[in-house]
Amino acid sequence: MQSTTTSEQAASAGGRSGPPDPVGPPPRRSSGRAWEWTLAALLLLPNLALLVVFTYRPLLDNIRLSFTDWNISAPVANPIGVANYVEWFGRADTRTVLGNTLVFTVATVGISMALGLALALLLDQRLRGRNLVRSVVFAPFVISGAAIGLAFQFVFDPQFGLVRDLLVRVGLGTPNFYQDSGWALFMVTFTYIWKNLGYTFVIYLAALQGRRADLDEAAEIDGASPWRHFRKVLLPQLRPTTFFLSITVLLSSVQVFDIINVMTRGGPVGNGTTTLVYQVYQETFLNQRAGYGATVATVMFLILLLVTVVQVRIMDKGQQT
Repeated sequence: MQSTTTSEQAASAGGRSGPPDPVGPPPRRSSGRAWEWTLAALLLLPNLALLVVFTYRPLLDNIRLSFTDWNISAPVANPIGVANYVEWFGRADTRTVLGNTLVFTVATVGISMALGLALALLLDQRLRGRNLVRSVVFAPFVISGAAIGLAFQFVFDPQFGLVRDLLVRVGLGTPNFYQDSGWALFMVTFTYIWKNLGYTFVIYLAALQGRRADLDEAAEIDGASPWRHFRKVLLPQLRPTTFFLSITVLLSSVQVFDIINVMTRGGPVGNGTTTLVYQVYQETFLNQRAGYGATVATVMFLILLLVTVVQVRIMDKGQQT
């Protein structure tokens, strides 16, 4: 009886051996991946189109114009080869402009990041009125740079400014910020740091509030000193944030124009506070030499590209170690 049942089951199966056929159609993996790629293209293409139209195309046009003598009002730009580059590297004021840009950028990036981190560490504690202080620190960042530059003109005024009043109270003389090149550069640097300190402060504060609490507890259990805890536990967690700020603050500092234009107009005494981006404005719109201004802009782009590549390499090596 058992053998008969077995033979009937084999006959009903059509004499085939092996596992039964799967139920339903096979999954369509290729169509699913095609839809994912299509969706990604639909989301990325508008952004890529905007980048091409408003970033890469103007960049290429600027490089092309740097090899011409275009004066911004002429209908034709005449090619002159590398004459603009030869002139820029040979001019006497090039070293002054590069020096101003270097001092201004290094000071603003380094000091604003250090002060922003210090304020973030302080205001991350449980202090009375800390929300109000946070708002006060961040407020200047959202104010127009031209407005802040105009206000700080009165702060640094050597006749009746706030700085003069404070120095007189402690028996010190007042520097002439509008006649001495060094003090003028200090003035615009201080103003820019005061305006943009809130940006570094907020980014560092967000990073501190997102750090791992278990590492802090482990350091406290081990009896680590505050300095050792800061150097061995806190700074490694803030490394990505520091890298991000070093790039964004650097790019912002190199491109500052409004504060310099309002406070000193690139002076005093010629090029006392002229930076690369302000020289682009001077040559293009004041001296009517758009081709030469494009040359300065191209040099500035190449410098920033080189610095950014170096920063990325340093960050990659730090992550590998």
